[in-house]
Amino acid sequence: MDELDIQELKDEAICWKCIGESYLSKKAKKEGETHTCRYCSETRKAITLEELASIIETAFDQHYTLTPTDMDGFEYAMHKDPEIDYEWERKGEPTAYAIMNAAEIEERAAQDVQRILADQHEDFESAQMGEEAPFAEDAHYDEIMPDGIEWHESWRSFERSLKSEARFFSRTAAEHLASLFDDLDNMRTQNGQPLIVEAGPNASLDHLYRARVFQSDQALCRALERPDLELAAPPSALAPAGRMNAKGISTFYGATKEEIAIAEVRPPVGSQVAVARFDLTRPLRLLDLDAMTKIHETGSIFDPSYARRLGRMMFLKSLCQRMARAVMPDDQDFEYLPTQAIADYLATEAKTPLDGILFPSVQAGGQGLNAVLFHKASRCLALPLPNGTRLSSHTGYYTDNDWETDYMVFEKIPPAVRKPEKPDKSPFPLAIDIPAERGAVDNDTRQPSLMVATNSIQVHVINAVAFNASVHGVKRLQTEQRDDEF
Repeated sequence: MDELDIQELKDEAICWKCIGESYLSKKAKKEGETHTCRYCSETRKAITLEELASIIETAFDQHYTLTPTDMDGFEYAMHKDPEIDYEWERKGEPTAYAIMNAAEIEERAAQDVQRILADQHEDFESAQMGEEAPFAEDAHYDEIMPDGIEWHESWRSFERSLKSEARFFSRTAAEHLASLFDDLDNMRTQNGQPLIVEAGPNASLDHLYRARVFQSDQALCRALERPDLELAAPPSALAPAGRMNAKGISTFYGATKEEIAIAEVRPPVGSQVAVARFDLTRPLRLLDLDAMTKIHETGSIFDPSYARRLGRMMFLKSLCQRMARAVMPDDQDFEYLPTQAIADYLATEAKTPLDGILFPSVQAGGQGLNAVLFHKASRCLALPLPNGTRLSSHTGYYTDNDWETDYMVFEKIPPAVRKPEKPDKSPFPLAIDIPAERGAVDNDTRQPSLMVATNSIQVHVINAVAFNASVHGVKRLQTEQRDDEF
């Protein structure tokens, strides 16, 4: 077909009714002009074949790949093996059929589009060298998933910026996080489930467990007396940096099961671990990182935004592993910066209101869930102790024969009518006046989200620690040195 014929073909039109693919058909109907359709001869809204070819070319660049024209080494070996009945067949579909099936147009229309695109990509020098040109008649195309490389490159730039440039403020970082997370409410898994988990009093997730390691009875007793203060989120002045919070930002880390909470604090043998259940007192919205690995995007390959959304989907699936992966203590200062920035953004800047994040437990081999409640959702209700209540506790007592382990808390509340004080003859450690508001933060306007269940508190004495490890042997190879190595 000569140049004039190609130009005439470009000016021909296809109407919206002759395009079966929904997005493309609607686009032709909405944006097209009135033409006589080349394929049904009806006069209605249509687009030219040149316009259709341009749209298809863009979609194929993002969603299809040319398949190899020859066997690879493994396929060639199988082909030559007389004991294997293997016949090589090129992957994918011939160009015209790939176009026909993607756009849902008749074969004659697909062949016309193929000819237009083949003419645009014709390269005499490449043809002389035996290279196959894009959209050639004999070429084959296979549909692929966009790799999201631009998202990964943006993430690497984001990490570099946090670690070496603008740790506390970066407009570029904020824009990157917005592009990733600002429509979380609209994302769904393949089963149609949202990424946001509703937690709270009437939800399936209505409590969390929190553990703390103790290596002295004195510190443990303080925690048993006031678990609402000592086992809850630490005050800001004492809050260490964590996976999802910077130093000085008080957040509540918990787990959905007791054993996961214990594993997460990595207790040494001989230590004591206090574990308490904290009931959620109000509705909370938590981002489920595990659900992010199951995100599903639907759309049309002819929608320019679809490839970008698919790329983001692939990146978010990998981001869950990045955010929950094990980090060695020596690397935490730097490696926690990206996850801290994400949590801070989701807590304070994101368009989708969130109270925390659910993420797989590395210490439990990914089989359990941890939760972090952001600062705004990490306040715990104070125990309902009357002012002047005297608290004391012990971890056991001596008998005639041995030490008897016995974790006990004593609450002495003021009498309704104060009576003359008598000397305290209790055999247990001296009780100390601890007002109910001890440790309360002045001007804390946060709405409480947690209430410690005092009857749930248990102390686990760590007798041994078990590991689940992958074991790898070390090979050693001895060779003789060559003369030129001396």
